Amino acid sequence: MPDLNALARLAVGMAAEAAAVHRRGLGAVRELGTKSSDTDMVTEVDHEAERLLTGILRRERPDDAILAEEGTRERGTSGVRWIIDPLDGTTNYIYRAFAVSIGVEVDGVRAVGVVHDSSSGEVFVGIRGEAATLDGRPIRVRAHRDLSTALVGTGFLPTPEARARLGAIVARVLPRVRDIRRGGSAAIDLCSVAAGRLDAYYEFGLGEWDLSAGAVVAESAGAAVRVMPVAAGPSPLTIATAPGLIEPLLDLLREAGGL
Repeated sequence: MPDLNALARLAVGMAAEAAAVHRRGLGAVRELGTKSSDTDMVTEVDHEAERLLTGILRRERPDDAILAEEGTRERGTSGVRWIIDPLDGTTNYIYRAFAVSIGVEVDGVRAVGVVHDSSSGEVFVGIRGEAATLDGRPIRVRAHRDLSTALVGTGFLPTPEARARLGAIVARVLPRVRDIRRGGSAAIDLCSVAAGRLDAYYEFGLGEWDLSAGAVVAESAGAAVRVMPVAAGPSPLTIATAPGLIEPLLDLLREAGGL
């Protein structure tokens, strides 16, 4: 078993370097194109940050596997896989609020998560079996059990067809909760559950790079986290809540037609 704390320290340093790339590009960002739709943007900063992160890993951990959002796919022999979103919240980057997300799997199990919120400078760290931290201080999910007074975060896929379906679901969820927040970065939303800034979060259709790091942070902070296939909506469904809210929220999403 690799030293998870050493992997976390490496991820924190890598994320800080990628966040510096984000900050240098602010105000001068150039869109390179789109991915799944005209609203699903990719920028030169996405690519520059990914090149930096993968370059560090090739030097420091040459036997590890890498999966990164903008195209890097490398097999490894060590049992360790790095799952990277070099710029989570690309649309937000053009309009503000974005992060570096670095998750580490060991033998297929999520083990380390680092989310560096480049827009605020906050750094969230989760290590399996240890308490989650924000800027080095322990954080804990809010102990909230009443869905009707829960603040719930969510997000939407970029294609018009998916947004129409997900919009119909959230329209049925909204009257049954305190309010809905749409932050634009899945990694930050998962960390917001960990830090007690949201009571719950759900989103359909996330990629591994979107959820890997934030899920570890949320779990390490005591959240109930599930990533599950769904037939009715874009798959998978990622859900993170205070422990007493996960079943009520799943029931509500089922009623809303999401499951």
